[in-house]
Amino acid sequence: MLAKLYATGFLPEVWVPDEPTLALRRQVARRTQLVRQRVRLKNLIQSILHAHLVPPCPHGNLTGISGRKWLAAQSLPGDERAAIHRHLAQIDLIEGSLKEVEADIARATMSDPIIRRLMTLPGIDMTVESGVAAAIGDIRRFTDPTKLVGYLGLNPSTRQSGEGPAYHGRITKQGRGQARGMLVEAAWVAARSPGPLRAFFQRVAAKRGKPIAAVATARKLAMIIWHMLTKNGDYIWVRPALLARKFRSIELKAGLPPEHAKRGAAYDYNILEKRVAERAPVEAAEMAYTDFTSKWRTRPAARKERKEKAPTPS
Repeated sequence: MLAKLYATGFLPEVWVPDEPTLALRRQVARRTQLVRQRVRLKNLIQSILHAHLVPPCPHGNLTGISGRKWLAAQSLPGDERAAIHRHLAQIDLIEGSLKEVEADIARATMSDPIIRRLMTLPGIDMTVESGVAAAIGDIRRFTDPTKLVGYLGLNPSTRQSGEGPAYHGRITKQGRGQARGMLVEAAWVAARSPGPLRAFFQRVAAKRGKPIAAVATARKLAMIIWHMLTKNGDYIWVRPALLARKFRSIELKAGLPPEHAKRGAAYDYNILEKRVAERAPVEAAEMAYTDFTSKWRTRPAARKERKEKAPTPS
């Protein structure tokens, strides 16, 4: 019976990822677990300091060199100080494992053309692009961008009864949650980078708030990714120096020699004049998007609401 149903086309096929994609998924999951363990240990250290009314650390990284010197100078009971030393030793072990996992991810993604294409987007680094690429796999299994958005759980939920109107609510959060979270993080970074995506974020944030704008920008990133991968094209507003810097960071994490004496394309990002010259066309595109969307008319529901709030003549 199953053979007959499959022959007649009643059994849908399920895409099975190949071994490189499965290996990348496992490495991305391992990295996420290590990061969560490190955050948990840092929170334990913070709870000890908070319990003894120690003021916040003035340094950015509590477990860095300056942060550890600051911790050693604080007045704490002996058992609490021993607990902090144990937590710091565990953090050192986790960071060593984290470097090994990131090196494996960098070596796996360094020569992948799909992953290098994803890095042309703003806010996409090695961590985000490896997680998104591992979740997507073969882009040909998504016939349109809305299928990819739904697979990542970034599509709004819909409630409808009979022939009545449809009501859209929060996102479904179904599918690959890890890739969805990474795209939301990339959206927050894109909101601080010049370009049309920042203008889109600001336009949505002005109406519905920044958290909803970040999710909407993540959905926009997913749709752009689908078009880029299906049409084999890079992001049109890519900044070459920033992209070269991203590639160089992957090479360093993969274990390639630093070569401080040589100045490649990634060094151009350190030159202020070149960095400003690359930002100019991107900022012009952002202004063009802002001017274009400012001419859009408001929705009829919004106009009706304003009309109902208007005072009636006596």
